[in-house]
Amino acid sequence: MPSVQRLTGDRLHLQHGPIDIVLRAWGPPDAVAAAEAAAIARFDTALDELVAELPLLRRATDAATPPCGAIARTMHAACLPYSARGVFVTPMAAVAGAVADALLAAMRHAAPDLTRAFVNDGGDIAVLAGDGLDIGMAANPGGAFDGALHLRAVDGIGGIATSGRHGRSFSLGIADAVTVLAPTAAAADVAATLIANAVDVVSPAIARHPACALDLDSDLGARLVTVEVGPLTAIEIDTALESGAAFAESCCRAGLIRAAALRLGGRFRMAGIPFPLLTESRP
Repeated sequence: MPSVQRLTGDRLHLQHGPIDIVLRAWGPPDAVAAAEAAAIARFDTALDELVAELPLLRRATDAATPPCGAIARTMHAACLPYSARGVFVTPMAAVAGAVADALLAAMRHAAPDLTRAFVNDGGDIAVLAGDGLDIGMAANPGGAFDGALHLRAVDGIGGIATSGRHGRSFSLGIADAVTVLAPTAAAADVAATLIANAVDVVSPAIARHPACALDLDSDLGARLVTVEVGPLTAIEIDTALESGAAFAESCCRAGLIRAAALRLGGRFRMAGIPFPLLTESRP
C-alpha cells in the first residue's frame, strides 16, 4: 500500500514499491493543502497503472505500439525521438521522470496559484520554478552536494535528472554523473540515461556483464552494462566525455533538452545553455 509521511521542511514523502518521492509546494496555505492532496491521490494509482503495462514498457520503444496509461504514454513519448534516431531505449528509461511530471501536473491543476513546487522521484525532479528555486547537484548520484542550480520560470526548465554508473539503474557507459535540464522531468530522465550511456571508451580498465545476468527482469536484456571502472588515462577520460558531449549537443540542437553537465574521473563537460549555477562546483 502507498505510504505518506510528513518530513521536516514542509516536505511530503510518498512511497509505494520502488517509487520513492519527496515533494514540496509553496504558496497560500489552502493552495499547498490542495496540491498535496492532489499529489497523494494521483500517487495512489501510479504504480498499479505502470505494472499493468510492464511487459510493453520493458520492450524497445515503438511508435506503432503506444501504451494506454497516462504516465506510460508520457514515458513512451519522451523516448520516441531517440528510437526514431535508431537508439535503443525502452519507455522505462523515463519512468521516474514521468511519475514526477504526473504528480506535479496534478498539483498545479488542483492549485493554480502555487508559487513554487518540486517533485523529486529518486533524483529525477519535476519543478515549478516560479520566482526562483535552488536545486542541489552532486558529483555522483547519491553523493554529497557540491553545487546548486538556481532556476527561474523564465528559464523554461521543468525537469532535472541525473544518471550514471553510480545510480539506481544499469548504465551502458562509464559516466560518474550526467545531469540534464529539460522542459519536463521525463525528457530529462531519458536524456540523462542515454547521454550517460554515450560517455564511453574502449579500455581494459572497464568491466561489463550482460544486464540479464545481474537482473533477470532488466529491460536491457543481454546488453553489456558497466560493473566496474578501474584507473583510466587522461586520454581515455577525455575521449569518453567528448563522445557523451557530442550526443548531448545533438539532443540540444534537436530541442529535446536545454543543457547537460557530464562528469568522469574529476573532469567535466557542458552542452547546451550555461547551467544557472548558484555556487561553483568544486573539483
